[in-house]
Amino acid sequence: MTMAAAIDYPTASTQAASRITRVDVLRDFATAEPVWRHLETADTLSTPYQRYDFQAAWQAHVGQLEGLRPFIVIAYDANDQPLLLLPLGARQENGLQVAGYLGGKHVTFNMPLWQRDFAEAATRADMEALQSGIRRHRETVDLLALARQPRHWLGIANLMAQWPSQPSTNDCPVLRLLPGASPTDHVSNSFRKRLKGKEKKYEVLPGYRYLLATRDAEIKRVLDAFFTTKPLRMAEQKLPNVFAEPGIEDFIRAACLAPRDGGRAIDIHALVCDEEVIAMFAGVADAGRFSMMFNTYTMSANAKYSPGLILMRSIIDHYAACGITSLDLGIGADDYKRMFCKDDEPIFDSFVPLTTRGKLGAMGLSSFARAKRLVKQTPALLNLAQRLRGALQR
Repeated sequence: MTMAAAIDYPTASTQAASRITRVDVLRDFATAEPVWRHLETADTLSTPYQRYDFQAAWQAHVGQLEGLRPFIVIAYDANDQPLLLLPLGARQENGLQVAGYLGGKHVTFNMPLWQRDFAEAATRADMEALQSGIRRHRETVDLLALARQPRHWLGIANLMAQWPSQPSTNDCPVLRLLPGASPTDHVSNSFRKRLKGKEKKYEVLPGYRYLLATRDAEIKRVLDAFFTTKPLRMAEQKLPNVFAEPGIEDFIRAACLAPRDGGRAIDIHALVCDEEVIAMFAGVADAGRFSMMFNTYTMSANAKYSPGLILMRSIIDHYAACGITSLDLGIGADDYKRMFCKDDEPIFDSFVPLTTRGKLGAMGLSSFARAKRLVKQTPALLNLAQRLRGALQR
């Protein structure tokens, strides 16, 4: 789709056909909270990354430090019922006011919270009315930069794809969990046997077990181990420690402790023994998806028997038994992800200008994103980029 499509203005006839009759833009979480929590019910379509408690924790500990101001869009119907909530934050970038999803690079998927029946039946006219409503707002921004949006969620098409879109830099490896399937349909019998042989090395350790951390003390123990070990692991890989950036640790600790029905805003899984946390994975979950956010494993001799793979098998079995239908390990092409995730979740970006000034910004961001995807999809270019990054970090 060309960028020209982004600057089309809805006509009176398309606006009249839309269920959207009002679009509000709220600039603080407290005012948005009642509608936000209403849209977290079972009749809503959204990803677990867009829960109020997750997003509020991120904004309080990270977004504010980055100069991001809430720009929360809510669309209503003629009966004053909310149809969707678009959780955005705005800031000035290169002379433009740019709004994007809250949560930064620690969020894999971005999407509005939709009233489910609206998400299933909305038309292009509805999406044009939404864009027009944002544009007419007195506190509008120049540009919407909407990254990492799934094309489908729980089998329902994401209506945001009706706006100008292009493939994101990377797709996301995903494992489909078929209802009623045998565990060996998700992790093969031969792979299970290999992992079981490795796990026997751990079973002799006092207190060895798989743990879904539910108590505050368990969560604190695992996070203390993570924030000690992860910097060492990233240094091994010559990668910058993104978890040391201002506010990130406080956000993660707050979200991991924030309660939700059936768990926490971020759930933590681990292999532990009395002596140490051997491996951990943390992510967000809802009734249909578990999505990985971050992980690490011990620096001790216990690292040599593939604890991360053993833990991943346990996590898959846990969520399959809970009826969850898909699981992902985050964006990226790491080898261990392909051991479990055989399919790809296509995701897309949208750069939507709302003002005349925003048109050039949208074209620039779109071109940069396309170039980045080209590098990631071309082995020779990717190798060159990695060598340059390594040289700059020395």
